[in-house]
Amino acid sequence: MSGQKPSLKSGGSPQSRFQVDVVTEASPADGSKPPEEARGRSRVVGFLDTGALGSAMDIGLPPDVSYDPDTARSDSVSLHSTGTGHTHVSDSHSNTYYMRTFGHNTIDAVPNIDFYRHTAATLGEKLIRPSLSELHDELDKDPFEDGLANGEEPSAAEEAAAALRAKEAKGGTVKFGWIKGVLIRCMLNIWGVMLFIRMSWIVGQAGIGLTIAIILMATVVTTITGLSTSAIATNGFVRGGGAYYLISRSLGPEFGGSIGLIFAFANAVAVAMYVVGFAETVVEMLSDVDALMTDELNDIRIVGTLTVILLLGISVAGMEWEAKAQIVLLVILLAAIANYFIGSFISTESKEPKGFFGYQSAIFLENLGPDFRDEETFFSMFAIFFPAATGILAGANISGDLTDPQSAIPKGTLLAILITGITYVGITISAGSCIVRDATGDHNDTVIDTVNCTDAACTLGYDFSICKEGGCQYGLINDFQVLGLVSGFGPLISAGIFSATLSSALASLVSAPKVFQALCKDNIYPGLGVFAKGYGKNNEPLRGYVLTFCIGLAFILIAELNVIAPIISNFFLASYALINFSVFHASLANSPGWRPSFKYYNKWVSLAGAILCCVVMFVINWWAALVTLLIVLALYIYVSYKKPDVNWGSSTQALIYNQALTHCLNLTGVEDHVKNFRPQCLVLAGYPNSRPALLQLVNSFTKNVGLMVCAHVRMVTRRPNLKELSQEHGRCQRWLNKKRIKAFYTHVFSDNLRHGAQFLMQAVGLGRLKPNTLVMGFKNNWSDGDMREVEIYINTIHDAFDLQYGVVLLRLRDGLDVSHIQGQDEIIQSQEKPAPGVKDVLVSVVPTKDSDSDSCPSKTTSGQSSPLIVRAADKCPLSLTEQRLLEASQQFKKKQGKGTIDVWWLFDDGGLTLLIPFLLTNGSKWGDCRIRVFIGGKINRIDHDRRAMATLLSRFRIDFSDIHVLGDINTKPKKHNKLSFRELVEPYRLREDDMEQEAAERLKAQEPWRITDNELELYKAKNNRQIRLNELLKEHSAAAKLIVMSMPLARKGTVSSALYMCWLETLSRDVPPLLLVRGNHQSVLTFYS
Repeated sequence: MSGQKPSLKSGGSPQSRFQVDVVTEASPADGSKPPEEARGRSRVVGFLDTGALGSAMDIGLPPDVSYDPDTARSDSVSLHSTGTGHTHVSDSHSNTYYMRTFGHNTIDAVPNIDFYRHTAATLGEKLIRPSLSELHDELDKDPFEDGLANGEEPSAAEEAAAALRAKEAKGGTVKFGWIKGVLIRCMLNIWGVMLFIRMSWIVGQAGIGLTIAIILMATVVTTITGLSTSAIATNGFVRGGGAYYLISRSLGPEFGGSIGLIFAFANAVAVAMYVVGFAETVVEMLSDVDALMTDELNDIRIVGTLTVILLLGISVAGMEWEAKAQIVLLVILLAAIANYFIGSFISTESKEPKGFFGYQSAIFLENLGPDFRDEETFFSMFAIFFPAATGILAGANISGDLTDPQSAIPKGTLLAILITGITYVGITISAGSCIVRDATGDHNDTVIDTVNCTDAACTLGYDFSICKEGGCQYGLINDFQVLGLVSGFGPLISAGIFSATLSSALASLVSAPKVFQALCKDNIYPGLGVFAKGYGKNNEPLRGYVLTFCIGLAFILIAELNVIAPIISNFFLASYALINFSVFHASLANSPGWRPSFKYYNKWVSLAGAILCCVVMFVINWWAALVTLLIVLALYIYVSYKKPDVNWGSSTQALIYNQALTHCLNLTGVEDHVKNFRPQCLVLAGYPNSRPALLQLVNSFTKNVGLMVCAHVRMVTRRPNLKELSQEHGRCQRWLNKKRIKAFYTHVFSDNLRHGAQFLMQAVGLGRLKPNTLVMGFKNNWSDGDMREVEIYINTIHDAFDLQYGVVLLRLRDGLDVSHIQGQDEIIQSQEKPAPGVKDVLVSVVPTKDSDSDSCPSKTTSGQSSPLIVRAADKCPLSLTEQRLLEASQQFKKKQGKGTIDVWWLFDDGGLTLLIPFLLTNGSKWGDCRIRVFIGGKINRIDHDRRAMATLLSRFRIDFSDIHVLGDINTKPKKHNKLSFRELVEPYRLREDDMEQEAAERLKAQEPWRITDNELELYKAKNNRQIRLNELLKEHSAAAKLIVMSMPLARKGTVSSALYMCWLETLSRDVPPLLLVRGNHQSVLTFYS
């Protein structure tokens, strides 16, 4: 080479920095076969400067450059020249020929923000990083997509629609910065109706000192809430919905849904409050010129109605017009405030009879203290003023229309609180220093009697003492428009009043629909979905505007400002309390996801703010506070009951996790005590809907008492798809939750049931939350199937005893497994939407010969994955047997009527055989059943044995209806039953006497389940006992709702699997539902306190 650098030009069209592309990075220049890693793999190409690294010519290499495909697998590629005149690609870091962006030549992708977006994100396109399978799997295997979804992932159709909407809206959506979107909006909303027409009245009633205290109290509440809002708003991307969005994403849908509804309603009512304030001013001006239409109250209603219609028109026109209107109103408002302060320094004699004397120390001192009239109090003043401070969320409420909500909300909100707080204090001191409380407006009311006249006006030459009798129209207390009197140009104050009231009403009229729309979009309340629809480039909630208009109009007709103000105060305070509590809760949960960029908050200050808000609610109006809390509680209970299908990673989840982890760790430090024993069951049920009766019965005695794990041993011959497994796990857990079965679902892969059960019994559990009882269904079809399956089944029971587990087997006459029946409860993928008339039916894939198995979880063969979902337009009619089986599978779901649970406590296993029936009868389903106890005994000691058992049960504090002592257990069974047993055993005998010893031993080694003649002879008595017990069960317990019986034990290595299975079969045949129970022979009952 002549020192010339290779060109980096690409022959293709320009590509994005990240894109999904076919890996061509390893294609050799001569067109030879590419390496295996590049064989048709799809992946994300990292930092493509000019295209993927393709052939030598694609990347502009000189003709003398040879390209080694193996170098494509390195993470760093350089070109170096050799003495032969050729240049080779190598992976050396030291001899870099030219620099390329890191990551261009590897399937692995470098960090990028677009990997972390939601699919429907509007600010950028979501990219998919390479899955772990693509990077890790062997090259000759097809990769599986096993990544976890990043938050809320919509379907492909929704994804395409979102992308189309984003494309259409690009360049047309109106977004606001922190000044125009938050600061101005909050200031206008806080400088509302109170500023000009109630502030002077509050000063007259409460005095300067207490009015400042009221302002400071309100400011403390709003400042703490502002800090909390800033913390939540900077903890991740904020969408539209304001307070609802902040609370719901922090505390979850229960709190968010309840507070979102009343917050939207409060904003709608606030529209009425501000419009009534505006109407009052207009009607007073009409009254001054004697131009009232009817009377004052009805005129307020008329003017208010016309005003709210005008505001609705501006809002419907769009956010851009609304923002322009807000700017105009702000200019007018600032001019009015400046006009008032200028006018307060210009006192004229014509204004003195009406109570304005300019700044006077005598007036300041007189107005410093309170003078409450008409049964007003400090707290009633606070209740009327506080809504003036509720505008702090005006900016947050349009969070979806802000350019950068994380930055805008903290800066704009806190600065607005500061500016407006200073303004309110300034007007309080100013008005209280230059205006007296009462004035007649008559120039002739000058001082005549200097002895009886002692107030501040007397020192200034006027006697307004007649006002103590009432009837005066001027002064701080009597004239709501007194600030107009003080100002330099009166009409400008009127314009300021119009501006303050209309801007606040406009902000509330915009906020309420935006919050309500966000609430409806989340489908928390299903009936409100019609209000979620948006129109235009800004997704305007026009239907929400109309609803807000109707609510506002209804309250405008009340036309009494002092009645409306306390109502919405409680709604806003409830919202503030929950925002503060959200920050405390999130900080307390200590979730790694809680890391707001706004650091000036404290969890204890937020908690104090939440408590303060609740206290203020009751101080303002105790009955309204109670009503508010009851409404929030009712909505919370409703949303909790409905359980909306959302997952926002709330702090409630984080705190539950923290508490669960802490309690689990605390439990490990405490030794188990017999008084605290509870059956913690590992139920080998396969797919949860395969054996519903088994799960429902176990749930009846573990619900709210002990742990229940629904376990599934998966026998597969192919490599599992981990993404499908994760989805299937979620579907199975949701099925359990839907059926209100309090259990965990887990699965394990194994070559057979026994090994899978071993894995589960050893690994399932966490600390003390670990199973101690293995529950299985009885293997109904064992005699028709492969005896190796029986060997595995019986050895699983032996393994459970070896691991100190108790064992419970359930047998129903018709069987347990309903997975082969089409049409029973399906586990369907939530994202699948079948065509009309097509039914999704779940069937477990099980070999035909094992289709009635009630013990082994469903097997998945190499051709299928998880439960097989088949499409069937019409369900096949069920046979009579299948109908009976389905009915039997639901028998434990319903409440059991009056009847008995017969406990055959033949052998002492520590008390588990007795404890399970007791727990069953403690529940609601089995509460009407009585316990009958059957025990073995001698014929000549029946009364003694009955009394002894009654004493024991009494000490155990277990109620029973009867005790039966069976003295004839050892009686020989009937001949035909013995014959049936011999016929049952016959196919499984070894018959060693009929063959040579060596052949017999070889056959026994090959088929260890076979029964030897010696074994049959040795256990003759035990054989007869099982036959006899079955006869007694049919005699005494044929009408029982459930039989709980001590399970016979077989010595491992001595009793063959076939003989043990014959015992279980003989014992449990043709009887009501039977639970065979054997504890681990450690006491689970005690009569000591």
